[in-house]
Amino acid sequence: MRRNVILFGTALLLSLGIGFAQEKDSAQAPEAAPPPVAADDAAKKNPVKPTPEGLAEAKRLYGYHCAMCHGKDGDGKGELAVSMDLKLHDWRDPSTIEKMSDGELFYIITNGRGKMVGGEGDRTKEQIRWNLVNLVHSFGKKSGT
Repeated sequence: MRRNVILFGTALLLSLGIGFAQEKDSAQAPEAAPPPVAADDAAKKNPVKPTPEGLAEAKRLYGYHCAMCHGKDGDGKGELAVSMDLKLHDWRDPSTIEKMSDGELFYIITNGRGKMVGGEGDRTKEQIRWNLVNLVHSFGKKSGT
């Protein structure tokens, strides 16, 4: 538990430092849109079926690594995103999810995107990252039913 708190604190401080540095830079130049995900990556299909166990594992990881920006329930209004004035997708809106393929979500979770520092590619197994794709999809299904 103590290790998780230390890792979270380190990630938070790192993110804040990067955010402040980027804020200074962004005041000088307009932010460019990130390049599109390559067609090969976007075309990938999720080989992992959603299961209660897989979603629980993804939700735990999401709580440690993602919720600070993307919000506890995927609303895009996590504490760090709000403090950095970031405009993130609301994954609870099914129309937002429909615009992105499984492959695009997997690529972003793996590599990061825009101000999203890094990604899960060097920290988590591929199956867990696909479970994170399933979790993101579940956010939209909750409000869409």
